[in-house]
Amino acid sequence: MSAELKEKDPMFSLKNRRLVSAPLNRDNPITVQVLGICSALAVTAKMEPAVVMALSVIFVLGMGNVVISLLRKTIAPRIRIIVQLTVIATLVILVDEFLKAYAYNVSKQLSVFVGLIITNCIIMGRFEAFSMANKPWPSFLDGVGNALGYGLILVIVAFFRELLGSGSIWGYPVLEKIGLYHIGYENNGMMILPPMALILVGIIIWVQRSRVRELIEKN
Repeated sequence: MSAELKEKDPMFSLKNRRLVSAPLNRDNPITVQVLGICSALAVTAKMEPAVVMALSVIFVLGMGNVVISLLRKTIAPRIRIIVQLTVIATLVILVDEFLKAYAYNVSKQLSVFVGLIITNCIIMGRFEAFSMANKPWPSFLDGVGNALGYGLILVIVAFFRELLGSGSIWGYPVLEKIGLYHIGYENNGMMILPPMALILVGIIIWVQRSRVRELIEKN
């Protein structure tokens, strides 16, 4: 599809494309909105669980936003939180059962953290801030965009934690293959401890805000 056609097609309008692109940088849910930090600490010791968690949140938030958008005019205000939690819980159960059936080892690594997607404040935040007031397609894009922004930070943090803490990427012994162990390098055990995830997130926030001046002015 050409760029000109995208501009004419309301499904791929500039506004809709920004719903996906903005959370990857200037409106990232972790580094700018400071949401979803807990899972960034818990599941980023290795790449595989971080990627699976990111994909799980993409599914839950993308589909959840669509469901809430479709139901938004029928949900009574006094029960909207209950409905939102029910939608999230249903999608999380589907994800959990899928992982147990097709990726059991990863499911064991993630343990209770898949279930804790239910309490991920990014998801509830997007339901309240966007899908309760917008149509299904923009809501889907908003959900996918914010989940991608969340997943991007998880993958970056997991990359450095696994590389420097275990000497591998996705289980492949990178540092051994390039010969760093032969010149005296030892795996940094501190990298696989939760505090290092918080430090890495802090470094990412610092780098991002040093490059994007308006983020500093916002605060």
